[in-house]
Amino acid sequence: MKRAFFATCAWLVLAGVSPLPPVNDALIIGDSLPPKLSDFSMGFADGKPTNVGIRAYSLRNPLFSDYAEKVRFAYVPPGQQIRYRAQGVLDFPVGSVLIKSFGYPTDFRNPESNFEMIETRLLVRRASGWVALPYVWNADGKDATLKRAGTRVNVKWTHADGKPRAISYAVPNVNQCKDCHALNGEMTLIGPKARNLSDGFFSAGLVEGAPPSFAKLPVWDDPASGSLNDRARAYLDINCAHCHNRAGAASNSGLYLAFEEPLGVAVGVGKRPVAAGRGGGGFDFAINPGHPESSILLYRLKSVDPGIAMPELGRAMAHSEGIALLSEWVRGMKTDGQR
Repeated sequence: MKRAFFATCAWLVLAGVSPLPPVNDALIIGDSLPPKLSDFSMGFADGKPTNVGIRAYSLRNPLFSDYAEKVRFAYVPPGQQIRYRAQGVLDFPVGSVLIKSFGYPTDFRNPESNFEMIETRLLVRRASGWVALPYVWNADGKDATLKRAGTRVNVKWTHADGKPRAISYAVPNVNQCKDCHALNGEMTLIGPKARNLSDGFFSAGLVEGAPPSFAKLPVWDDPASGSLNDRARAYLDINCAHCHNRAGAASNSGLYLAFEEPLGVAVGVGKRPVAAGRGGGGFDFAINPGHPESSILLYRLKSVDPGIAMPELGRAMAHSEGIALLSEWVRGMKTDGQR
């Protein structure tokens, strides 16, 4: 499978190519857990979501997942619309599905290198709320099988720096999905906030009530898109704030990393940890202005030790590029946390 697979998928979906029966709406809103991805009739039998009504979209800042490349699609039932929200994620109607596929090219430097598709995760919006369904692709690439208990897949590739890399890639179990996607004790989305979505998502006419223009997050690795401070905050927003917010799973930490939080103690500047332990690394502050080397936030992002690393789930490698950005951000802070 070539790396151009993702572009081909997006084109087919937007072009409305659909040799398949309609998407199985009854299965989406029902209470069963389909054993095969193909049961939904979304056109994934060959890894290509070609059915009508499934639209490709992209995020300005995707969550880091051990350098896996991802492609995203959204399905909204015919005649329904997504409701715009200025804060938080968009409000998808019952019967919607968020589709995200993960994989690795054999060589990140070569767009034509073979591509290994690993898994496709569905977030299905039922009347009872969102349901997470992780599907792992079969060896022949023709279908994917539900793995509610998760699994591991050994992956090797040549990275952008020309060095070989290998990991035991973790497909999460459904309880781990709930851990990351929890808000006020309920399952929710992470990425599709209006401010973090590409413009193409809104031009498709699926979002009700969206204003003609609104503020978007800068792209964390594009210096032309915003200041160092704003790009660092955008990185923390997508990678950390789904737990580190006032209603999230890490609310008791007192560390809140959403983009809209004013820069200060709540964001970690001069903040002492609420509990001592290995996760603190012997350092005093989550962010020690001017000193990334003695900031707990950077210490935990650099670690791959399961008892220290943050985020706790979703990665087995350190994100060197993200760490470099945040280190520069902290290094440039004055002692009072100001820029």
